[in-house]
Amino acid sequence: MSELVTTLSSTEHDVEVWVHPEKSIEAFKERLDDGYVHVRFPHTQGGTTLGVTISPGQTDLSTADFAGRSGRVALVGTLVLDYVPVRCEAVIDLPALTGKGRLVVES
Repeated sequence: MSELVTTLSSTEHDVEVWVHPEKSIEAFKERLDDGYVHVRFPHTQGGTTLGVTISPGQTDLSTADFAGRSGRVALVGTLVLDYVPVRCEAVIDLPALTGKGRLVVES
C-alpha cells in the first residue's frame, strides 16, 4: 500500500470541498446531486484532491440546511487511490465547506 493511502487512512485529517468554477454551497449541493464530489486533503505534500463517487445510502444530509447555509453533510463515497479501493468518510461544515475526513481501505 502506498504511503499516501497509509497516511490518509491512519487518522482524521482536515478536508475541504473542492468545487469549480466557484466554491459555493450551491455548487457543492449540485455536485452531491450529481453523485460525484472532489474532496481535498490540503495538508498532504502539495495537497491531495480526490474524486469521490457518492454513496447515497450512506451519505447523511439530514442536518444540512443548504438554503439556510448551515449544518453539516456526513459524506461517504468510494474511489481507487494508488490501485487500492478506499471509502472516503468526511463531515463537511456547510458555511465553510471544510471539515474532517479520512479514508478507509476496503477489503
